[in-house]
Amino acid sequence: MSFAPGSRGRLTSYDLGRFPSESLFDRLGRAVCRAGCLPRKELYEAWELARRARRLFRGGRVVDLACGHGLLAHVMLLLDDTSSSALAVDPCHPPSATNVQSELLTAWPRLAGRVELVAAPLETIVLTPGDLVVSSHACGGWTDIILDLAARARAPVAVLPCCHDVRELRRSSSLAACEARALAGWLEGPLAIDVARATRLRQHGYRVWAQMIPATITPKNRLLLGRPTAQT
Repeated sequence: MSFAPGSRGRLTSYDLGRFPSESLFDRLGRAVCRAGCLPRKELYEAWELARRARRLFRGGRVVDLACGHGLLAHVMLLLDDTSSSALAVDPCHPPSATNVQSELLTAWPRLAGRVELVAAPLETIVLTPGDLVVSSHACGGWTDIILDLAARARAPVAVLPCCHDVRELRRSSSLAACEARALAGWLEGPLAIDVARATRLRQHGYRVWAQMIPATITPKNRLLLGRPTAQT
């Protein structure tokens, strides 16, 4: 049976042999296996988002919003050690988030004290232009909240949207929703929503990159990255 990266099955100690090398990704895979609580797809999603974001954005305090287990925040620091710290923010972290962090700190002691797990509403987080905002599969309207928070702070941002609520698109009076509805005659609902998000970032003075991670990991694979033009 093939090893599908998009599986929702948990990685456990039984999968350690699938990550045999000393590459950064395989070392990360082994740490996640030892934690024994993460779906396989979350490892691959975090890795693909982080490495694409780091090709464009270096340094900065990493702020991982709607972070779940907080894996993405840690990977962002592993890929660029010039980021001194990270916040991993979620209204309610899974109880196993501390298991993931413990295994990552065992593998990389230099991360100790640099990634803070914060349980709080996303809207209460104060961002600055020096932050780098990331989010992997923030459900529905959370993605829009994250983009708005980043835009207000003039911070670089990278999001992998998820769970597009087409019904909310019909009801909402927001500018982004109105723009998405205007495109719905040509584009299917979720794509129209993401095109509108990219357009809104551009209207906020951002340079925008529209990319994709492999569809074998997730069908919701559109990656939206933006940086204020003053920082280009």
